[in-house]
Amino acid sequence: MPHLVILYTPNLDKPLADGGADMGGLCRALCDALLTVRDEQGQQVFPTGGTRVLAYPAAHSAVSDGGATGMAAGLGGDYAFVYMNLRMAKGRSAVVHQRVGEVLNACVKECFAGQLAHRPIGITVQVDEGHEVFDAKNSSLHPLFQRT
Repeated sequence: MPHLVILYTPNLDKPLADGGADMGGLCRALCDALLTVRDEQGQQVFPTGGTRVLAYPAAHSAVSDGGATGMAAGLGGDYAFVYMNLRMAKGRSAVVHQRVGEVLNACVKECFAGQLAHRPIGITVQVDEGHEVFDAKNSSLHPLFQRT
């Protein structure tokens, strides 16, 4: 862990010139950003092999008033929305929680700067800490990053 799951309106899968976004690039940027987060002792917070970012377009969506207000304001009615939820294992400090949220928010704002400036779009960044009732992990990824 952490696992960052992104759910977004499918209109963001359009080409960039048509108001879409580079969702693959966003995933890579967010994953790289998560790997930069350090705790109070300067240690990397998240294991490289356990850090994952997954993005899914919603099969169906309805956003706000369907575009009427955006059209009236001359901004277009093709509203977009991105919901990001980071789930991390329990036990990290409030300082780390804040740092993680700030890093993710800064990254997503940079990646969507053009969108935020030119179209109606909402972006939510949420960080949750888990209280697992069952937690099994099976991975051949972690050993790749534990070699010396």
